Amino acid sequence: MRLSLNTAIRLKAKAPHLLHSLYLPAANTALPFRNVATHSKATTLTLTAKTRAFLPSPFLTCGAAMATAACVQVKEQIELTETEKKIFDRLLNTLRYFNLQTQLRVAGGWVRDKLLGKECYDIDIALDNMLGSEFVDKVREYLSSTGEEAQGLAVIPSNPEQSKHLETARMRLFDLWIDFVNLRCEDYSENSRIPTMKFGTAEEDAYRRDLTINSLFYNINTNLVEDFTKKGIEDLKFGRIVTPLPPKETFLDDPLRVLRAIRFGARFGFALDEELKKAASCDDVKTALAAKISRERIGTEIDLMISGNQPVKAIDYICDLTLFWVVFNLPLQVEPAVSEECYRLSAAYLDATWKLIELIGCSSFNDEQRRLSLYSALFLPLRNATYKDQKAKKIPAVNYIFKDSLKRKASDAETVIKVHKSLDKFLSLIPCLLSNDDMQLVKVDWGQEFVDVPVSSKLRVLTGFLLKEIKDFWRVALLMSTLLYPAGIDCTQDDRDKHFQLDKRKDLFVSVQNAIVKLGLEKAWDIKPLVNGKDIMNVLQLKVGGPLVSEWQQKVLTWQLAHPSGTAEECLDWMRETHSKRIKIK
Repeated sequence: MRLSLNTAIRLKAKAPHLLHSLYLPAANTALPFRNVATHSKATTLTLTAKTRAFLPSPFLTCGAAMATAACVQVKEQIELTETEKKIFDRLLNTLRYFNLQTQLRVAGGWVRDKLLGKECYDIDIALDNMLGSEFVDKVREYLSSTGEEAQGLAVIPSNPEQSKHLETARMRLFDLWIDFVNLRCEDYSENSRIPTMKFGTAEEDAYRRDLTINSLFYNINTNLVEDFTKKGIEDLKFGRIVTPLPPKETFLDDPLRVLRAIRFGARFGFALDEELKKAASCDDVKTALAAKISRERIGTEIDLMISGNQPVKAIDYICDLTLFWVVFNLPLQVEPAVSEECYRLSAAYLDATWKLIELIGCSSFNDEQRRLSLYSALFLPLRNATYKDQKAKKIPAVNYIFKDSLKRKASDAETVIKVHKSLDKFLSLIPCLLSNDDMQLVKVDWGQEFVDVPVSSKLRVLTGFLLKEIKDFWRVALLMSTLLYPAGIDCTQDDRDKHFQLDKRKDLFVSVQNAIVKLGLEKAWDIKPLVNGKDIMNVLQLKVGGPLVSEWQQKVLTWQLAHPSGTAEECLDWMRETHSKRIKIK
């Protein structure tokens, strides 16, 4: 790959990232939970001031060597919203109405988030002695007896090929979707991530989950948090990402859990357990991740990371665990050849982009623009890499990553590739936009002729056509251009912020953006043509349309960009004059 950044590629180029600064738990904080070793009696964990003296500081750095965890404020008990109280009341009344001995437990993420003081609207209820579809029928019948009507009843069948191992029943209560499944245990075969499922106990279900912080239950019958692994609350409190069972066994059973561990570690600023990291980076697990997990599932996890609150930390974890090329798999015979260490530069560009967006102001980018900015940065070192398809046609390697490695939608690949292809043009325009000097324009192959454009208008015309190509994502392209400008960046420094000089690049972005807005091109692609196809045909004296009309439509747009105050009549006069001259020349 043609990069004058060999030194930077070799460097780790990883500045420390500050974890969330979370409050320490108060002294003598009591946390009620069910201890399965005490015959389901509620017990408490008390965190004394003496214990707290040994807790690590919450201001910790992230990196491969980080083994110490931050302290997280965990709620003493789960506080239900009014809507949740109504939902759970209806479910408990169903049990009473039919005299059912069923234990209703909210599982996983809802419990974790409520203990962290975060609202969660994703309620999954696990049943200990019946299928979800059976219980939903009971709820429907109970509601009918009270004059209420059940809404949104549905049964989603199991689909092991799509990682959907259990039948799930769903219904809508008080405008929230509730999923119902039975507790389960599972056995995995050696060469498949599709397990054999059967009814299980709550403890078996807890141990089959991916992480201890996701293995907690809230028992609706008893109003208690249940920690059957005896690790979930402690790991949540100390900010640790740990598997309930030995990590290598857990990951070999379902290698997707590696990416989930990374995603939750990044999202919450939690430390990955050392044994977990060793397991995640071992060859057996990497091979299993590549062989047993569908690319759609991998792509979904990556998209959640990129769209999340800590995308840089997530990708850093992927790099640290040497999973980058397993996840972002390249086609064979890429030209020019891609350095094995290229992923470090990808991580550096991602980090710089994330920080630049924060410096510029998140309001300058909507969620989709921010997401595709990060993808564009991540694959920036690969922008010139191509491979040949079956017809020997050169295809961007980035296209392969999106469509084959991640199975993302085609529009994501198209947008990022358009952004990458626009960078040479943007880089040639930046000096002129900064100085407002058309004479400085560097010769670039724009793919069309602009010979009739006055020199004083050329900058506006070229900028307008460029923005018309990439439309709403022109700020994304400008952001990438600021990272590459000027061409000869000194890359010998191992500090990302110094290396990219982010303050200067933020000023560069703002200056160029303001110049584009001043030219009135912020929405260049929405400029309506002053004349239509019929007008063009009349001037050219054509009876039917064709390529000539399309050619003149481009000429009209060029004229409009060069004459922003021009009228339709002036445009038609120019067309007649130009057409007449060409006829005389012929």
